[in-house]
Amino acid sequence: MDDVAAIVLAGGRSSRMGSPKAALDWHGSTLLRRVTGILARAVAPGPVVVVSAPGQSLPELDAAVEVVADEQEGRGPLQGLAAGLAAIGDRAPIAYVSSTDVPLLHPAFVRRVLGALDDGADVALPDVGGYRQPLSAAYRVAVRSTVEELIAADRMRPAFLFERARVCHLGERELLADATLARLDPELSSVSNLNEPADYERAVALPAPEIVVERFGPLATAEPGLRRQKIRAWSLGEAADAAGLSLGEHVVAALNGDQISRNREVPLVAGDTIAFMVADAGG
Repeated sequence: MDDVAAIVLAGGRSSRMGSPKAALDWHGSTLLRRVTGILARAVAPGPVVVVSAPGQSLPELDAAVEVVADEQEGRGPLQGLAAGLAAIGDRAPIAYVSSTDVPLLHPAFVRRVLGALDDGADVALPDVGGYRQPLSAAYRVAVRSTVEELIAADRMRPAFLFERARVCHLGERELLADATLARLDPELSSVSNLNEPADYERAVALPAPEIVVERFGPLATAEPGLRRQKIRAWSLGEAADAAGLSLGEHVVAALNGDQISRNREVPLVAGDTIAFMVADAGG
């Protein structure tokens, strides 16, 4: 999509989880690395900004991800939202805002929410499972001034922003009217967050998304069944392992016919197609 950005609020205290969510392992990567990678795909070429708490240590991220520190700790999502919107500035008029603990997020969900923010609204707010989802929503960067006014008045709940903003409410039926989203995330698991260790344990045990792996050039064996396979993998590294290949100097991968990478931590989602090829042919 054009002229859009993404913000990830990573500065929560994670008191119920018992350890920082951003750094939790996710099949060889981390929760924050996965979420920022998915958002980068959804808003490319727009910026992805992570808002951290003062002094917070974050796991390693892709070099293109920007990190800004929230000015005050423990003030809630509006404080982080203000910092993120300030970092976006005039580079994009709209930003998708996410928490760090949504490993089942799908780019199709992000695009659906961003696309729902028409000229008459300030916020596109999903309502899934009977709950409004302010950290799975799209905001006009221009609402920053209203957010800062609310912070100055110590009105720190997102509900206060929604009282003053023009809100486009997106129920489950409206979200799933998008055929691509209905096919790839029919349960709207994109909003499923992890609050406690039991949530994390259940999520990390889920089957990996189903993707298609293709081999080209010298990697295409004589056995037709290995040229194009359906496998399950959370990341590019897992996909390479399942295909019996080693990413590196001699083997690269193209994600959905576009992004060329050797990075094992590139996150995968349902519906992806990975094309493996020798570097001299495609890298």
